[in-house]
Amino acid sequence: MDKKQVVLIVMDGVGRSADGIGDAVTEARTPALDKLLATCPHTYLKAHGTAVGLPSDDDMGNSEVGHNALGCGQIYSQGAKLVNESISSGAIYASKAWTELKENCLKKSSTMHFIGLLSDGNVHSNISHLLNMLEACKAQGIKKARVHILLDGRDVPATSALVYVDELEAKLAELNAAGFDGRIASGGGRMKITMDRYRANWDMVKKGYDVHVHGEGRGFASATEAIETYRKENEGVIDQDLPPFVITENGKPVGTIEDGDSVILFNFRGDRAIEISEAFDDPDFNAFDRGRVPDVLYAGMLQYDGDLALPKRFLVEPPCIKHTLSEFLVEKGVAQYAVSETQKYGHVTYFWNGNRSEKFSEKLETFEEIPSDKVSFDERPWMKSAEITDKVIEAIRSRKYGFIRLNYPNGDMVGHTGNMDATVIGVEAVDLGIARILPVIDETDSVLVITADHGNADQMLEKNKKGALAVRTAHSLNPVPFIIYNSSVKALEEEGSIGLANVAATVVELMGYRAPDCWEHSVIKE
Repeated sequence: MDKKQVVLIVMDGVGRSADGIGDAVTEARTPALDKLLATCPHTYLKAHGTAVGLPSDDDMGNSEVGHNALGCGQIYSQGAKLVNESISSGAIYASKAWTELKENCLKKSSTMHFIGLLSDGNVHSNISHLLNMLEACKAQGIKKARVHILLDGRDVPATSALVYVDELEAKLAELNAAGFDGRIASGGGRMKITMDRYRANWDMVKKGYDVHVHGEGRGFASATEAIETYRKENEGVIDQDLPPFVITENGKPVGTIEDGDSVILFNFRGDRAIEISEAFDDPDFNAFDRGRVPDVLYAGMLQYDGDLALPKRFLVEPPCIKHTLSEFLVEKGVAQYAVSETQKYGHVTYFWNGNRSEKFSEKLETFEEIPSDKVSFDERPWMKSAEITDKVIEAIRSRKYGFIRLNYPNGDMVGHTGNMDATVIGVEAVDLGIARILPVIDETDSVLVITADHGNADQMLEKNKKGALAVRTAHSLNPVPFIIYNSSVKALEEEGSIGLANVAATVVELMGYRAPDCWEHSVIKE
């Protein structure tokens, strides 16, 4: 094939609906996408489950594993699967980090604290991992544990928190029946406390730190009481937006974090784990006033940033991703440009490059971040799509880069709010960006590739247990489009077994190179 500049658009969270229920993608007016699908070679890719290294095809994909697969052309064990394997083999409990934290509790008769997302969404965490570690605590002689729960409603049904609270409380009651002291200590919605990402809202992290560490917050006798009370007081509120709470007894918090304690963040996904990890593990931390800083041993389920060595202690080794697309292109001397706004900047850089913060080449790789607005995404569903498009058009016309990649976050970030009307606007904003890029592709005789990392906006509603339609805020299991524009390609492999990991080989074939043998194959038909 002719060597041309290739531009890759990732329409984050834009999949193909299976049944049309709550399909903001189809409901949106998308003349550019409609035309491309009607006239260009295209297919659909798997973006969830085993196609991106997750345990089964019942597991939703996410932006992190999606961009790993897009950026390395290979399928690595990821997230829940990594942890599952470590628990199954017992490696997690033989790890240096677990041993240090356990011995710390045994030596000092101190408390083991667990912080994390209480759900089985398999995107950030899985409650089964927490329950297993609580069992291990008791079996290995630790006497006291406290759990600080973050409520989901985003990767699982929007108001399912009590299902997981009941499961956790049942396990604690079982363990407590024979000399163990385990309790829920604090909590709150994941979009209100603790789980900020990309340093967009440090106030969220501070609120979480103060709740978990200091026990500062509205007190309740139980997590169930807190959740039920907040739901009565805030009509229509979903779990991710529930305010913070503290469990108290006789007017005092039951589980503040004190000197000598051990703390484990049991989330395995990195983006929303980094800031709270910095607050515990960075000796030079100054993003907010932490007040009393307890002297604790802290560990993450995984190491969330290898280049920053954050956190220093971690229970499960992350996948060692090698032979990425970026590395391949650097070896070929190809200049690259990556851009998105804050919410997805790390996905086209860190995750794309195989969980690597540093560039493979300062000379050949250019990264550009456009600061996201600090408002709810359904208030400005267009987000920074116009600014991203401006930067991409400038990069294409500069002819400095052989490969350009960008992420439009709208379909995912607005989709997560559950606001159907706003998500339709978000998808339309992405289509407008594509419409602006198309003539520049023609003008420069470049090749345009369009895909997504997973679905979300394509399934904004779902049937609940009673058969009624309910708001859905989680990712979908739907395939995502893969389109090639302005190339000599005539046909692509039909959907079925192909997935996001097939994109890298397809890109380099469009650029005139032969893909490494370790990559998944190109989807271009001969």
